[in-house]
Amino acid sequence: MSIAPFHPPTDSLTGEIRAYWRRFPDKALFFGLLTAWCLLFQFWGNASFGYTPTPSLFQWMQVAYRESAISDDGHGNMIPLVVLGILWWKRRDLVAQPLRTWWPALGFVMGGLLLHAVGFIVQQQRLSIVGLFSGIYGLMGLVWGPRFLKATFFPYFLFVFMVPLGSFTEKIAFPLRMMVTWIVQHLFNDVFGIGVIRAGTQLFNALGTYQYEVAAACGGMRSLISIFLIAVTYGFLVFRSPWKRLVMVLASLPLAVIGNVVRLSFIVAAGEWGGQSAGNYVHDNTFFSLLPYIPAIIGVMYIGRFLERIGHAEPPRTSPPQS
Repeated sequence: MSIAPFHPPTDSLTGEIRAYWRRFPDKALFFGLLTAWCLLFQFWGNASFGYTPTPSLFQWMQVAYRESAISDDGHGNMIPLVVLGILWWKRRDLVAQPLRTWWPALGFVMGGLLLHAVGFIVQQQRLSIVGLFSGIYGLMGLVWGPRFLKATFFPYFLFVFMVPLGSFTEKIAFPLRMMVTWIVQHLFNDVFGIGVIRAGTQLFNALGTYQYEVAAACGGMRSLISIFLIAVTYGFLVFRSPWKRLVMVLASLPLAVIGNVVRLSFIVAAGEWGGQSAGNYVHDNTFFSLLPYIPAIIGVMYIGRFLERIGHAEPPRTSPPQS
């Protein structure tokens, strides 16, 4: 099935948005089905009123994100913006797809409904969240077809990061905290010649002028998820090769560790220089809280460039159109 060439206006952003909007057929059908699907999760989405007194799954998710100081799930609110940004970046690919009704996509909708039913009965909202997004993916396939589903699979996959993990992250977070404190202790003792004592996830000096506990929120899980998201996005947008994408995904863990070692090292160095108050200032300062992401982003870009040179003959991904 051939698709007629599409040349949207580029003189204004609003004009371009309207042109792409008119390009999609059956919008009323899709948004009608989407509204009905979301109403199900708004009024019959959460069964555990003892924890969050609301029937809405969406409100339950917001409560989980607001408690991100404990669970490191606050990034969930940013995922829809990231997905929309990538979909806009891929807009020419999307409108180039043959769009048609595809009834087998109802399997995704029924699967999502089954997951939600199980999650509702056993009071496991995470299953319901997976069911919510599975159903929406099925509705897109039902209205716009399998080629559209294939073209949107990666950005839509990022919605998995909206599933709150809560205490499940502790199995990963605690070893990360131990690893970061161990590295920082040996870095200061063996490289810088500054005596730092470690007790579990605590770092302090022999004089007792400072003492820092590497808490769960500072132990790397938050930055690990964010860096993992950055690496996954970079890998899927830049590379077609599965092994190169896998390399980018696997690189997120050591990059997160390096970033948190850098931040904790600044805190300890400030404590050595100015005592507990100086270290607390570095710990609480917004600029220094971004330190883990600087080496991580540099690392992602460097690894990406290296992988590009390895397979120079690999077909490049479609670049965003020039406005």
